Amino acid sequence: YTILSKVHSDRNVYPSAGVLFVHVLEREYFKGEFPPYPKPGEISNDPITFNTNLMGYPDRPGWLRYIQRTPYSDGVLYGSPTVENVGKPTIIEITAYNRRTFETARHNLIINIMSAEDFPLPYQAEFFIRNMNVEEMLASEVLGDFLGAVKNVWQPERLNAINITSALDRGGRVPLPINDMKEGVYVMVGADVPFSSCLREVENPQNQLRCSQEMEPVITCDKKFRTQFHIDWCKISLVDNTKQVSTFQEVIRGEGILPDGGEYKPPSDTLKSRDYYSDFLITLAVPSAIALVLFLILAYIMCCRREGVEKRNMQTPDIQLVHHSAIQKSTKELRDMSKNREIAWPLSTLPVFHPVTGEIVPPLHPDTYDNTSMPLMQTQQNLPHQTQIPQQQSAGQY
Repeated sequence: YTILSKVHSDRNVYPSAGVLFVHVLEREYFKGEFPPYPKPGEISNDPITFNTNLMGYPDRPGWLRYIQRTPYSDGVLYGSPTVENVGKPTIIEITAYNRRTFETARHNLIINIMSAEDFPLPYQAEFFIRNMNVEEMLASEVLGDFLGAVKNVWQPERLNAINITSALDRGGRVPLPINDMKEGVYVMVGADVPFSSCLREVENPQNQLRCSQEMEPVITCDKKFRTQFHIDWCKISLVDNTKQVSTFQEVIRGEGILPDGGEYKPPSDTLKSRDYYSDFLITLAVPSAIALVLFLILAYIMCCRREGVEKRNMQTPDIQLVHHSAIQKSTKELRDMSKNREIAWPLSTLPVFHPVTGEIVPPLHPDTYDNTSMPLMQTQQNLPHQTQIPQQQSAGQY
């Protein structure tokens, strides 16, 4: 049901198209490629990682995947070869890195894909196992136990493991690191006989209703898997290639390539040209005409319907016009008087004689002197020629 091989230098392997291929990269083998540097009596356990790529390219073929959880675990190459690669040798370069000594070792893996008999198998079922990681499922004994359980339920003559995919590659979330939670694995198997009644129980309306309510469906053969594998029966996919129709939850997953829609057929050259003159008139001419009419109506209202000053005066009482004219005349006089604020103050507002001697005092400012801020009456200390009044002397000082 699967091809398992262990790494060797320039090893040739012969997987079959449409059958799961698994190749293990063992750390124990590559340890001999690096010189040991541990102390005497100490076992070497160097961290080793692997890099795999198609010769002459930076990455692997699209059908081939690689996984290695930690530098202290083995690496695994796995995938399902396609029919397009039959007869074409694929050379995979395997580079091992010793993370302690920073040394490398390189080997080549030559994959010769062979055509499988009666491929593809017409009846394919994909199971989702919740309590497994992909590297655990790829182990030969675990995969053999699962295929044995499927064979007991299905009873086919031929049963092949077609592909294994991690739930993370299908958009699943990384599980929390509690209670030893697993990421989940999709396992697709194919057989040459129709699906058994047990597998078709997922099509019952009762089970479909329970799945829609996120409840476990009732499957009679679940106990044959439950001891080791926890299967999510709501995510099972049954595909009958003889009818090209999925019997339950058909999931079509491509490789990002659009389906072939046939050859491009350009439009015929005999198509008639379209006249857009009427569209132009409807789009521009009609709105412009409506805007022009509205403009003319507004211009007539604003220009030709004005009452004018004469009509206003004729409808206004005479007494109101007199009052209005008097207000305008008074306002004009006040504005004219405000222009003469910078002239000299009249002499009548200034003192013209000495307050003590009675002497005539001439004006204290010339005609050009700015006295707008001068007070109307000056204090005695500001007046010139002010006579000091003698104060009374005390007795005995004559």
